[in-house]
Order: sequence, then structure tokens, then C-alpha cells
Amino acid sequence: MLFSPQIPLQLEPPRPDRFDEFISGPNGAAVEAVRHLLDEPGTGLFLSGPEGSGKSHLLNALCHAARKRDMAAFYVALKRLPEEAAAGLEGLQVLDLVCVDDIDRAAGNAAWEGALFRCFNEVRAAGGRLLVASREPLASLIFDLPDLASRLAWGVQLKLQLTDDDGKRAIMLQRAHSLHIELPEDVQNYVLRNSRRDMASLLNVVEGLKNAAFSDKRRITVPVAREVIRALEKKTGPK
Repeated sequence: MLFSPQIPLQLEPPRPDRFDEFISGPNGAAVEAVRHLLDEPGTGLFLSGPEGSGKSHLLNALCHAARKRDMAAFYVALKRLPEEAAAGLEGLQVLDLVCVDDIDRAAGNAAWEGALFRCFNEVRAAGGRLLVASREPLASLIFDLPDLASRLAWGVQLKLQLTDDDGKRAIMLQRAHSLHIELPEDVQNYVLRNSRRDMASLLNVVEGLKNAAFSDKRRITVPVAREVIRALEKKTGPK
């Protein structure tokens, strides 16, 4: 397990996402651009897109792909970290790939902006690759450090689109298959009609159905899906 030398930020991607599990839909060109980033030392890519468009999946997938090629990779999600963790970005120029998620959360925060600017400069100068993700396009982000925006603009900028219902259904079925459960068509339809529409929520329902099938030994049906959705709504609120 690798850690940043300044603060114990875990470098292992937190999710098992892979490229072959990503339903490209309207985002095929963006997915291919992310895949090929490993072949281009000293380059960067800025991904933007709404919640549920697959940004985090692609960042984690690229980290796993890098590891398979014996490359050192780092993933960090800024929305999960306190300001004092910014020091952990020092020394990352020794890595082949740095992936920064939720960079929109850094806008207006002097500590994060400064740490990211230094990190990006060092990684690029050392021939590393940068993959950055944001909910908003770069032009919409207001950084107090203009040089940070300029540095991010050096790379290719691509926008991810949300998938349609057919794509969401395909992603749900793929996740169900990876969890070794069957997802009947009537259950798929019910979940799409009654759950939150973002992909993270839909996949949380699939995870809940897996738990019901394995832990509670229940057959996956519409009533079970209703229970799972209601349980999730108690935690997050109704859709």
C-alpha cells in the first residue's frame, strides 16, 4: 500500500471500477480519451459532468489500469477530505498518474488551490499524467489563483453526459451480474420509476437487493425493491 509522504492519504483507488464495466453510451469518445491518457506522458485531461455521469468511475478505472501496467497511481476525492489534507499532495511527482476528483470543491479554498497548483506543476514537469474531474466545466469555476485555472486549461477538456433510461438499465444489470444476482424486468422498471434517478442511487438499490437476496435469503421482487428504496429514503430523504 502506498501513501503520500506528508500525510497518510491512501493511494489505492477506493472502488473496484473497471473500464469494461463502464457503459459508454453517449460518452464513448471521452472514455477512449481517458483510456489513452496512460500512453501520453506529461499530459492532462479535465472531465466535467453532472452527478451520476461516471466521472469517479473513470478516474478509479484509470488508476486500476495503471496498476496493471506496473505504473504508480494516486486517486483523491476532495469532497471527502479536510483542508489540512492538502499537504498530502506534496511529493506526488514520483507517480505516473494523479487523479483528482471533485476539483470544483477546491475553488475559493486557498490551501487546496495552492497545493493543487504546485502538485500539477510538479507532476507535469516529471512527465506524469493528470486526470481531473469536476461537476462544472472549467470555464464555470472561479479560482482565487488564476494560474491554477491556466494550468488546468493546458490539458484536453471533455464533458460527460448523463445516460438515458436504457443506459441506466444496462448499468444496473451489469452491476447485478457482478453481484451474482438476477434483476427481473419488473423490478428494473419499478426501480427506475420509483428510486432517485441518479446512477449512484440506482446502484445503491441494486446493492440493497443483493443484501436482501444473500443475507435475508429472499427472492428479488417488486415488494422487496419497495422495501429497499424506502430504507434508503430514510437515510437520504425521498426523491
